Amino acid sequence: MPSSPPLLSLAAVILLAALLAAGCSRTPAEKQHGAISEGAASDGGDVTLVIGAYSVVKDAFAELLPKFRDEWKAKTGQTVSFQESYEASGTQARAIAGGFEADVAVLAMEGDIDKVANAGLITHNWRNVPYDGMITRSIVVMGTREGNPLGIRDWEDLTRKGVKVLYPNPKTSGGAQWDINAMYGAGLKRSEAETGSKDPAYAKAFLKRIHANVESLDKSGRASMAAFEYGVGDVIVTYENELLARIKQGVPYDIVVPEDTILIENPAAVVDKNVDKHGTREVAEAFVEFLRGEEAQRILADYGFRPVNEKAAEEVKDRYVVPAGLFDIGYLGGWPEVRKTLYSPEGIWFQVLADL
Repeated sequence: MPSSPPLLSLAAVILLAALLAAGCSRTPAEKQHGAISEGAASDGGDVTLVIGAYSVVKDAFAELLPKFRDEWKAKTGQTVSFQESYEASGTQARAIAGGFEADVAVLAMEGDIDKVANAGLITHNWRNVPYDGMITRSIVVMGTREGNPLGIRDWEDLTRKGVKVLYPNPKTSGGAQWDINAMYGAGLKRSEAETGSKDPAYAKAFLKRIHANVESLDKSGRASMAAFEYGVGDVIVTYENELLARIKQGVPYDIVVPEDTILIENPAAVVDKNVDKHGTREVAEAFVEFLRGEEAQRILADYGFRPVNEKAAEEVKDRYVVPAGLFDIGYLGGWPEVRKTLYSPEGIWFQVLADL
């Protein structure tokens, strides 16, 4: 009679069970973006840098990441590879706060970086660096079909009967919040010009008239642009850099710069808890510094962004229109005030959605 195969030892069974359990215990964020192993950077060895970014920078980063990798290799002898995730800014911020172990967060607005900081993951003062932690600037503009067939000239034209407007959903998209801030702020500017003071009721009514013509609220700025290029809508409200990048790729757009619009500022920050866990702080900090350097800023300008670096900005200033009524987030009271006034559950934006 043949002998039975040897049984697994109790220790082996326990080890197997532990490995299976570990494989099934990833957080939802890790399952979505990929689990990150601890010790991603060994002493003197290769290093993996995890980037959690908003969708708009994806094309520019396809050029920037290899340049940084080459510079880092030449400087340190260490090979850096990247794990990249690109999502709508609000979605990305929630993913990082919820467990996606990004070493560097590159997001659409400071409020999304604050979400990561408020989760206890960014422990340094991320604004206490050059350019207040920002790496790019832009403005909110309108894009039309080639030749601007509807004769769109300013925000008021978006309220005309039959004009179909696109912009993304501010629940998921940082770009959408910039878009809404621009239109609401333009309403404040108009009320100020007519009455001598800012009138929130006037600005709300102005935003409501534009929103009545909205054809679609997509997840992200990129999704909104894809819908527009598929044939949805007549006018898209978006970042200037998005349209400039698409025009560079041969997509026919006309750009309409409103007289009153907002200056967009986009931040990047090292995520302290994750870089300390992975052993990647040095390379992460160097990468963020690289993004603010002249070479990277010139490349970002080639993708339509307005540089924060003074020298790069001076070199490319002739590429950009400066609208007469350009304002920044401070005109609306700063981000804390904007989040309360526009985007709280009882805020102006949700009143507009509810037609109140």
